Amino acid sequence: MAECKTLAGKTAWVTGSSRGIGRVVAEHLASLGARVALHGTTPTSTRQLGEGESLAAEAKKIARAQGVEVLPVHGDLTDPVVVTRIVGDIRAAFGQIDILVTAAGGDIGHRGVEAPQAGKPEHNDALGISYEDYRVVLDRNFTTCFLSCKEVAPEMMARRAGRIITFGSMSALKGIPQSVIYSAAKAAVQQYTRCLAVQMRPYNVTVNCIAPGDILTARWKASRPVDPALAATGGTLERYGQPIEIAQVVGFVASDAASYLTGQVLRVDGGTQCWPA
Repeated sequence: MAECKTLAGKTAWVTGSSRGIGRVVAEHLASLGARVALHGTTPTSTRQLGEGESLAAEAKKIARAQGVEVLPVHGDLTDPVVVTRIVGDIRAAFGQIDILVTAAGGDIGHRGVEAPQAGKPEHNDALGISYEDYRVVLDRNFTTCFLSCKEVAPEMMARRAGRIITFGSMSALKGIPQSVIYSAAKAAVQQYTRCLAVQMRPYNVTVNCIAPGDILTARWKASRPVDPALAATGGTLERYGQPIEIAQVVGFVASDAASYLTGQVLRVDGGTQCWPA
């Protein structure tokens, strides 16, 4: 059965979409009819965990499969000058950005994904984490979100239309002894989402946050032990999630069906956390 093109005519920029959840989100939005800007830090970010040859090649692959325009863009989203340049490139190609998905992030320290445990900081607790890792993890998760929203939101306000979808984490909703700065950065994203949502209400722009649970991506599997008992692909919710299960929620939140949904943190975790936020 053909996918319903609920996003036909829309343009979506998905940050951090060269691989992982972001890559699947980008392809899913394309399957719904959206033109997509596919983003990576470098033109070859796709190679870091063997998820593709290049950003350009992945863009062509999605375009062929889904029959929509896909624009590869790259750059460091912690640099406001780079963010402005990327947004300018997207506007030059597509005219405007209707949907912003800030999927860039991850608990990756200053040594990068190639380091042991796919880049998780070696000392990752509240007191042991190095300043270098603290700064990189905070910037990778919160600063990238903040700068992307700051650049794109004003055009949505002017049109009185748009969807902004940020990415938090279930780690931001409980106290944990490890990944402390990652959890704090995602908590900042979640609160920033609420604040931005209130600011955007008069302009008809919705702002929501997706908080994934444990999702089986290449990096997730490379960065921690995987419990085979939770690797089921169906038949139970007592399992790890699949990237497409996150992407499908993003597709709904980006659509007209979610026109009255804003300021929310949506936990997509199979019911791992069933308590008030």
